[in-house]
Amino acid sequence: MGTRKNYEVDNATGRNHEGPHANAPVRRLTASSIIGDKVENLQGEDLGKIDNLMINIETGQIEYVVLEFGSFLGMGGKLFAVPYQQLYLNSDKECFVLDREKDAFQNMPGFDRNHWPDTNDHSYYDDVDVYWGATADSGRIF
Repeated sequence: MGTRKNYEVDNATGRNHEGPHANAPVRRLTASSIIGDKVENLQGEDLGKIDNLMINIETGQIEYVVLEFGSFLGMGGKLFAVPYQQLYLNSDKECFVLDREKDAFQNMPGFDRNHWPDTNDHSYYDDVDVYWGATADSGRIF
């Protein structure tokens, strides 16, 4: 009888724990392994955590990552839709990286946890795309 693979550990960490090329490079992650992940800037400063994912149900692609910034113990933070292509995975640190300074969040379009923008109302997402300088369909590939 062989040993059973512990998929829960792999899914929770986003890393495969066996094989000669385990998760190198990372190509697929479960939504549950992304939600809650830490986000840092290029200087290694904490920018918050991934609160949720916005998926385009027509294309199946993640359009936006909902980033929680400025909270302390889950209180007082604001949420920001960030085009998924603006993030890249740092698999060594097991976090995502966003090329923005902390003070950029003062001018970034955001929303309150209790007042999400209507997902089919394009005005908020148009503001997000204008802020980031591109539509969600034309982001960078890492």
